[in-house]
Formats: sequence, structure tokens, C-alpha cells
Amino acid sequence: MARLVNYEEFPQIIRDFANYKTTIQNCSIKTVEEYMLDLRTFFRFLLATEKGLDPADSEVMESIDIRPVNLDKVSSVRPENIYEFLMYASTVRGNNWSARSRKLSALRAFYKYLVSKKGVLQEDPTANIESPKPKKALPKFLTLKECTELLEAVQNDAESKTKARDWCIITLFLNCGMRVSELVGISLSDLDPQLRSMRVVGKGNKERVIYLNEACRQAIYDYLLERNRQKPKKSSDAKALFLSTHGFDERISVKTVQHIVKKYLGMAGLESKHYSVHKLRHTAATLMYQSGNVDIRVLKDILGHEQLNTTQIYTHVSDAGMEAAMAANPLSGVMRKPQAPSKESAEDDGEDGSKT
Repeated sequence: MARLVNYEEFPQIIRDFANYKTTIQNCSIKTVEEYMLDLRTFFRFLLATEKGLDPADSEVMESIDIRPVNLDKVSSVRPENIYEFLMYASTVRGNNWSARSRKLSALRAFYKYLVSKKGVLQEDPTANIESPKPKKALPKFLTLKECTELLEAVQNDAESKTKARDWCIITLFLNCGMRVSELVGISLSDLDPQLRSMRVVGKGNKERVIYLNEACRQAIYDYLLERNRQKPKKSSDAKALFLSTHGFDERISVKTVQHIVKKYLGMAGLESKHYSVHKLRHTAATLMYQSGNVDIRVLKDILGHEQLNTTQIYTHVSDAGMEAAMAANPLSGVMRKPQAPSKESAEDDGEDGSKT
């Protein structure tokens, strides 16, 4: 995996933190480097404000070298500095609550390491800072009809040379609810020989087993027949389940998968709804919970969630369920009865109903 950052551009104290998260806590490289980028933004903001520079100027921010940041600088941070940074992230950078929460999580992890693990600090400035309150919004998902239209778009693509692969990718998304990073990471060795299940690696390098239904088994089987006819080259990525079309020897990329999904959403006439790869994960979870009556704890394990409250966003009641509930109210049939016009009103009205 290509690195997002050049470690040489970071101070030793942050590199030590990154090594701890990677080697001891077994966090993924992507997660660790996102922490590093958030820490870089914070210390650039801190240094800019101390020097009287404008942190709203992107060129100024990018020019700030954080390599001089040491333990003295880190220990000088106060809660008010973090509040000011979160305000900057919101108003200047336009970060939503999720992005601001991630930045605060990076700072919390960094100071927890310095206080609890390395023991070089006595106080944690993030200790009493609350996370930004999330916006309560229902997850967007495709209806069953839209799922069928999406699959039909793949089936009817007469110009595609990778129809079996693309059908398999979208089928796995809609049935298994996996993340795009999990899908591109699947290797042939992760498949059960009878195609009853597959192993995926989720967030934090945590492995889990996903059991396959008949649609998934058939889609994988058909794709493997096509894949084997192509005879992939003997490269390091040749054992990947999904391969790109570039020489047919490279593991498919996240960007390519996103392009495939966007292409067929457009062909199905669903592009205006701003669906995405992640919305297919929401779709699988919602369909399993609402139509399949899957227990919420089982759904948590299928999706690879750490906490049950993350999975509970899928317990929202469907529109059809709410409509049925309203219709079931015993008062739903009690309506106002029309009344006959009074004698005085009838005499005042003409034959056409107009006032005389």
C-alpha cells in the first residue's frame, strides 16, 4: 500500500507514536497515517497562530515545518488550543462533525500514548473535551427495486468485457455489506473451497468471516471461470480475487471499484440520488435488518462493527412499516361525517350554490 506521508517530515515524537500504533496496537497503516496528517494539521495551526500567521491561508499552512515540535511544545498545549483548532476546522476548513471527531480522536490517541504508555506527560489536555455532536441522519440506501435495477444495468451492458467481475463486485456489496477496502483486499486464499464463506480484513486489521448466500456463491463461481481463462501473470497481486484490466496482474484498486459502481448507478438512472459504494453497504445492512429480520447483534458481527450503537442506525423503521403502523391505529377509520346544510343556509343559497 502506498504511503500517504513522508515520515521524515514529522518530528521524532510523532514518529514514535506512529510506530507504537502500528507495531504494538496493530493498527492499519492507513489509520496511523491519517492520525499523523491530523496531528500535522493541528501543530501547523498551533505554530501559525503563535507566529501571528493566518491559518486560513493554505499556502502558509503548507509551508510550516513541524519537525521542530518536541516534548516541550507538546506539553504546552492547553484545552483552549484544541477548542480553537476545532473551531478553525469547522469554520475555515469546512470539516463536518465526523471530520472534527476524527481530528479530536487523533489528538486523544496521541496524548493517551504520551501520558499512559510512555509516561512523559502528567496531564492530558484532551481529557475533558467532548466529541462534536453527530448530526442525526438516517443512512441512505437503495430500495429493493433499485437494487434490481442496478443489477440489471450490469446484466444489460453489452459493451462490457468485465461483466462477470462487475456483477460479482456489486452482488457482494448488496448481499454482504462489506467495505470497499475489504472487497479489494480479498485474495483467492480467503475463499472457502466450497465458496460457503470468505475471510475479510476490516478496520484495525481485524479479520472476520462472511458467510455467502447462493447469489454470492454463483457470482464468485462465474467470475472465477472468467478469471481463470484470462490466465493472470505471476505477480505479487496475481492471487488477488479481483484483478484490474491493466495486464490482468494487478489487484483492483478502490478507485476502480468506485468507478464501476458509479458507472452502473448512472446506467440504472440512480445517479441523481448521490448513491455511492458505501451506500451499497448501508443497503445490504438495511435489507438484512428490515426484510430478513436479522438480529441486531448478528448484523453487528456481519458488518464488523466494534460497538453495537454503530449498528443501531439500521434499526430505523421503514416507510412501509410506519405507514402500516398508522393504518393499524383503531382510530384510523373514524372520520367526520358530512352534515346537511341548515334551513337558513339553504334559503340564502341560489340553485348554483352562490349567495343570492
